Amino acid sequence: MAGQTKSKSKPNRELSSLTKGYLISYNLAQVFGWSYLLYLLSKYYLAGTKEVPLWDVVKPIVVIFQNAALLEILHAATNIVPSNVIITVFQVFSRVIVVCGVLLPTPTGPASPGLPLALLAWSITEVIRYLYYALNLLGAVPYILLWCRYTFFIALYPIGVTGELLCFYAAQAFVANKKMWTLEMPNKINFTFSYHYFLLFMMFLYIPLFPQMYLHMFAQRRKIISGGSSKKTK
Repeated sequence: MAGQTKSKSKPNRELSSLTKGYLISYNLAQVFGWSYLLYLLSKYYLAGTKEVPLWDVVKPIVVIFQNAALLEILHAATNIVPSNVIITVFQVFSRVIVVCGVLLPTPTGPASPGLPLALLAWSITEVIRYLYYALNLLGAVPYILLWCRYTFFIALYPIGVTGELLCFYAAQAFVANKKMWTLEMPNKINFTFSYHYFLLFMMFLYIPLFPQMYLHMFAQRRKIISGGSSKKTK
């Protein structure tokens, strides 16, 4: 799912210079990576000729910068950012599973029409989100960026989730037919695992979790944008 963790418009505590410098560098690096992905997407579809599959064009950038987000679990766990660890784990791993568990190992996942949908939603969302975080650490978030962060998700979040689910769906049939990453009985460790059922389970999790996280973002929008606007008018 598209990453949308709770965040405040101002840093809520003092960070050491080293930690603050690291977080700013991390967020700016992510802005660069996802901006470059957005450029590659635009160039791919505006060029007209598509001799190479989209996934082959964007794969290195997606793998590097999406997996780099695993650091955010460490950031939340060590409390250097005010994010909920459990929410962060799910948000990061759901995307990592799409990339490393669907797009990389299967030929059908990258061929899904969900790929460009997911990549478009991810790239726009992450450019806004990471730029917001970087400028927030510097105490220099312009209102337009704040508005974009808590408004663009209204369209981008459903688009991203739709793209992810389409990729899951395209991959699960291939996984079932090939019995990929599946362990069947009997075996020495007396254990069975179906990667096909695991992918179906991941898809099922979107049903209860997506509405909760989507509505949470609307609540944050009302609190941060509407609340901020009402204060300005007083």
